[in-house]
Amino acid sequence: MTESGNGPLSGVRVVELAGIGPGPFAAMLLADLGADVVRVDRPGGAGLGVDPAYDITNRNKRSVLVDLKSPDGVARVLDLVERADVLVEGYRPGVAERLGVGPEECLARNPRLVYGRMTGWGQQGPLADTAGHDIGYIAITGALGMIGRPDGPPAIPANLVGDYAGGSLYLVIGVLAALQHARTEDGRGQVVDAAIVDGTAHLTAMIHGMLAAGGWQDRRGSNLLDGGAPFYGTYETADGGHMAVGALEKRFYAEFIRLLGLGQEVPDREDLTAWGELRTAIAARFRTRTREEWTAVFQESDACVAPVLSLREAPRHPHLAARGTFVEHSGLTQPAPAPRFSRTPGAVRRPPARPGADTAEIARDWQVPGLLAPSPADPSGAAPAPSGGAGRAEEKDAAG
Repeated sequence: MTESGNGPLSGVRVVELAGIGPGPFAAMLLADLGADVVRVDRPGGAGLGVDPAYDITNRNKRSVLVDLKSPDGVARVLDLVERADVLVEGYRPGVAERLGVGPEECLARNPRLVYGRMTGWGQQGPLADTAGHDIGYIAITGALGMIGRPDGPPAIPANLVGDYAGGSLYLVIGVLAALQHARTEDGRGQVVDAAIVDGTAHLTAMIHGMLAAGGWQDRRGSNLLDGGAPFYGTYETADGGHMAVGALEKRFYAEFIRLLGLGQEVPDREDLTAWGELRTAIAARFRTRTREEWTAVFQESDACVAPVLSLREAPRHPHLAARGTFVEHSGLTQPAPAPRFSRTPGAVRRPPARPGADTAEIARDWQVPGLLAPSPADPSGAAPAPSGGAGRAEEKDAAG
């Protein structure tokens, strides 16, 4: 039977051609929502050196090991494609075509297939064939230039803004929209070109509107939402911790100032020329107590203040613990599937897939007996040990 759990995508079959970064994360999202995701891993591995047992982006998936550089390997993937609803790949433009698993070959076998392509630069454009990473993608879209202090360099937001927000999430949106179309009476499959530069640029839509209206300055740390306002930013506490302040609305700001204990001692927040003085007063006050003490002061208030927690601290926050925002599965603490559904909830059903570990199960469930045939590269039929290698650069878009 199909491994799908009871999420809203139960019954949807996805083939993921193994890669790094946003592609695997997008496939994980589909798997979390109940889709049966088969990850096609290749001999030698395609990861970033993370032990497969800890690669949470491969949870809720199953894996088969296939050498796409062999004719037999291509035939096996196309057999899976024939039975799939969605394919996700993250190679550089043209690589899937050269391997024989491009859109033309796949849609010929399955006209209703949604072929999702995840790249940094997109399928066309002057940079399409060059390597890249999250930091470069968000740099040229203007997103990176908005983040950080005005007197310092741009701050690097890990790879969350480009790879995952501008990349994975937009790929999933595109795949689901195309899947809806493919399932209509006259619908057909199609290619979804999800480029991180496109998605990241799209994320800045509101800021571009504010910029056009004169409500946003095109420089870092000078605006309402980028740390320019003294009532929207972070402040150090007595023990070296930090508190995050988001008291934008006047009534929340009034509560913030009251609980901070400043009262009438600070200038009017509407006086932009006094923002420096206001920031200094707030910073001095926060340095008088520890992060834990300030957390207690603002607990359950409408001052919009929260402690800045580390990744290891976050799962223990009372609110997140109460909601089950993090779960433990197979010994790994990890974010729970999101969003939530009242009738068809997603769940963490399986630990991270190990390369090739589910071949027999997939061959049975998808009715692809050819997966069980020995690979030319391994006559014994045994799956080689997982490798931490990053794979051949020409076969993927380095979107990490």
